[in-house]
Amino acid sequence: MLNRNRSNIIAVFIMAFLAMVVMVDVCAASLQLPQQTIATVSDTLQKKLQDKSFTQDFARVTQFVNSVIEPHTDFDRIAPLVLGKHWKTATEPDRERFKHEFQTLIVRAYARAFVEYNDWKIDYLPLDIPKDTTKVVVKTRVLQPRLQPVEVDYRMFLNNGEWKVYDILIDGVSLITTYRSSFNDEIQKKGSLAAVIDNLAQRNSEALKSK
Repeated sequence: MLNRNRSNIIAVFIMAFLAMVVMVDVCAASLQLPQQTIATVSDTLQKKLQDKSFTQDFARVTQFVNSVIEPHTDFDRIAPLVLGKHWKTATEPDRERFKHEFQTLIVRAYARAFVEYNDWKIDYLPLDIPKDTTKVVVKTRVLQPRLQPVEVDYRMFLNNGEWKVYDILIDGVSLITTYRSSFNDEIQKKGSLAAVIDNLAQRNSEALKSK
C-alpha cells in the first residue's frame, strides 16, 4: 500500500529530523557555516521542546517548526526534484499546490518528532569546504541509546549567502529519490497529479486537526 510506504518514508524523515533537534556536543564556533545552520535549528527547537505545555497543541507546534526550518530549507528546489518528470508537465497552480502540501507533509513529520522524541545526540563529522564551492554534504552521526548509530547527511547549497538544505540521506539513501518513487507510483495509480495533491491535502488537513 502506498500509504504504508509513505509512513515508512516519514519515519525516515523523522530520523533525519532527530539529527536537527538533538543537543550538539560541540561548540558552535568550531563548526563550519553549513554545520552552524543545522546547529542553529537544533538549538532553537530543543529549547522549545523543553516546554511540555507547548507540545500539547500539535497545530501550534507544527506552525513553530515550519517557521524554524523554512528559512533553512529550499522547498522551491526540493519540490521539482521530488516530482521529477511530472513537474515539467504540471500546471503552475498544481506546482504551487504540490509545493505547499509537500512542505506541510514534511513539517508534520518534523513536528511529530519534535513532540515524541528525545534523548538523542549528534556527532558532526569533519567538513572540508573547497574555496568558492556552492554545494556541500554535511555528514553527521545520530547516536541513540542501545542502538547502532545512524548516518544522516545533509545536502546543502549556498543561496544568496545562506546555506540551505535540499536533500537528506539516511545511511546513504536519498529522501528525495525515495519520495520521487512514492509519488510517481501514486500518480500512476490515481491517474493524475491533481488527484494525488487532493489526497495529500486531505491527509494533511486531517492530521493537523488531530492531537
